[in-house]
Amino acid sequence: MEQSIRTQPPAPRRRPPNGAAPAAVPGPGRAPETARGPGTAPARLRPVADRPAVARPPARRRLRVYGRRRTGRPTRLTAVGTGVVAVLATLAVAGLDRLLSGDLGWLFGLGYLAVCFQLAVRVRYADLLAAPISGPIGFALALLVLAPVGSSGITAQVVGLATGLALRAGWLFSGTGLAALIVLARFVAQRRIHRSR
Repeated sequence: MEQSIRTQPPAPRRRPPNGAAPAAVPGPGRAPETARGPGTAPARLRPVADRPAVARPPARRRLRVYGRRRTGRPTRLTAVGTGVVAVLATLAVAGLDRLLSGDLGWLFGLGYLAVCFQLAVRVRYADLLAAPISGPIGFALALLVLAPVGSSGITAQVVGLATGLALRAGWLFSGTGLAALIVLARFVAQRRIHRSR
């Protein structure tokens, strides 16, 4: 008798009549569904209290960085930023020299060299040509605004500017040449990096 029960194949399940929903078989951890009419929302199943709750690892919080990331590299200047910095820095150095000595002398020249160096180092690669161009513009504006002029008038201003540029041509060419050399070195180094890749 026991052998016949074990070897007997399972009987096929009865199919429900047409249009009727199959009876829900309660599985492990689920309560049997109550009879509900058409159009009613399905009842929510509650978890069995016997199962232990699995602790989920805490989600990693993403740290939001406001502003630019600090990578240790100097801030790069655009073409417009290079021109603004050149004019303002050169005017500041010229104003300090005029305040201390009454004229634009060696302090103005050394300040101009420092400004040209910083411009050539901090300008971004796409705007390298802005560094050697912005320096002389700032130099000329500083002479036009702060250089002592003997008489008033447009002609006197033009003559004073030409005289100042001629007398301080050494500082002008030194700062502009320094900026041009640094820009050229950066250009060649960047081209080599691109070729090596």
